[in-house]
Amino acid sequence: MNGLAGTGPLLRLALRRDRVLLPVTGLLLVAFAGGSASATRSLYTDPAGAVAAARAANASPAVVGMYGPLADPANPDSVGALKTLMLGAVLLAVLAVVLVRRHTRLEEESGRTELLGATVVGRRAPLAAAVVLASAAVVVVSLLAGLSMAAAGLGLRGSLAFGAAWAAAGLAVVGVTAVAAQVAATARGCAGLAYGALGAAYLLRAVGDTSSASWLTWLSPLGWTERMEVYGADRFVVALLGPACLVVLVAVALLERRDLGAGLVATRPGPARGAASLGSPLALAWRLQRGLLLGWLVGYAVLGLVLGAVAGSVGSFVTDDSITQMLARLGGSTSTLVDLFVSTELHFLAVGAAAYGIAAALRLRSEEGDLHTEQVLATAATRRAQLGAHALVALGGSALLMLVVGAALGATAGGQYGGVAAALAHLLPAALSPVPAVWVCVGLALAVYGALPTVVVAAWGLLAAFLVLGELGPLFALPQALVDLSPFVHGTVAPGADVDGRPLLALAAVVVALLAAALASFRRRDLVTG
Repeated sequence: MNGLAGTGPLLRLALRRDRVLLPVTGLLLVAFAGGSASATRSLYTDPAGAVAAARAANASPAVVGMYGPLADPANPDSVGALKTLMLGAVLLAVLAVVLVRRHTRLEEESGRTELLGATVVGRRAPLAAAVVLASAAVVVVSLLAGLSMAAAGLGLRGSLAFGAAWAAAGLAVVGVTAVAAQVAATARGCAGLAYGALGAAYLLRAVGDTSSASWLTWLSPLGWTERMEVYGADRFVVALLGPACLVVLVAVALLERRDLGAGLVATRPGPARGAASLGSPLALAWRLQRGLLLGWLVGYAVLGLVLGAVAGSVGSFVTDDSITQMLARLGGSTSTLVDLFVSTELHFLAVGAAAYGIAAALRLRSEEGDLHTEQVLATAATRRAQLGAHALVALGGSALLMLVVGAALGATAGGQYGGVAAALAHLLPAALSPVPAVWVCVGLALAVYGALPTVVVAAWGLLAAFLVLGELGPLFALPQALVDLSPFVHGTVAPGADVDGRPLLALAAVVVALLAAALASFRRRDLVTG
């Protein structure tokens, strides 16, 4: 039988399963690109102001490290792509990871691939369908994003190069995730490898952009987005690096060398008997989730140390007031340039902590689908204890992430505030202030799981909507009532600012209500498998 037999039907099945995820996520990314470009560009009615802002951005190591350099600061259009080029490429890469993992390793882990294998479906068909779907999604979203930039008033050639830059990074990550699906034996292992590679790519690009080792940028798929020189030379040939990578062929070769359901790296067998410490749902939840939390903690600690070091050197690199004005427009308003930078990055880090919290909370869904929850509830454990255990890990872990990143920021930015102790006192309240907003996102995920476990993916859509509202709301001058739907606009304070406890208490009350609703729904419904 042909190894690709059945690819078409599998592709149609995947499209049906993702009929909500793909259009919603794609439209959000397109709106992010075009909307942010239009709103940012509208801030500079004079082309000379846009050119000054672009040059100021390239003069700041902090901005270059986070978003990459602008290819041609003399082109007024370039400032419109400052935030969207790199951040959008990362978000599109995340979508690629989700799609490939969902239709390869996750299907295998659930046993559905084995069932399909009993029909007229070739060995390579599931991988081929996943790669085709993810690649098509990347290309379509990238093209629409580029056209949205052109519709916002930016140059057509540069806008098409913008879309090609997104596509180059996204297609490369499609291949990397396909390989990760062959190496890892579990869906979580696949996600860990793929996201780890994405994080390494971002770090390589940042180091290459802010040091003399500029060659490191070429080693990163995210660096290829820069080498396109969008709204500059528009080097379309660099986009060929994405699809030209033979990573997908490597994935196919690895597929032929492993058994169905296994990975190239075999999972270590567990002990014959469980430890006495696993005698409660909380202990079991911690055992299941500690690896994920540890990985996030290490990543946040490293990010905090790096950002603190960059923030501590911002003042020594910057002498132009236009940089301060630009950061204020993009990230809010605080009293100093360092505080502007830290406040902007803490906003994104809080969204990341919410993503961790949602992932940890939705571990309940996979445990239920794999019949593990049924086995736990067959003991003396109650549904309240089962849900509460994972909720505690998700809530506590997300708060710990913000505490760690705040402490790491203070440890390396101490010179900017007169010592580490003063830096911690200045930065920790700002780092912890988004925690209630993060908890609202976790509470929403738990509420969706408790009531409608088959549509828990909606929790990720809500997080994406909150991010878009927080990013584009002020730039688009959206109605305040709409912007206020995002929990991240409530209670968050800038470094050194006074903390207003009222919005924080209001968010805490919302969290309690969501947890109560999640528990009530979970206790009333039947368990859902698969």
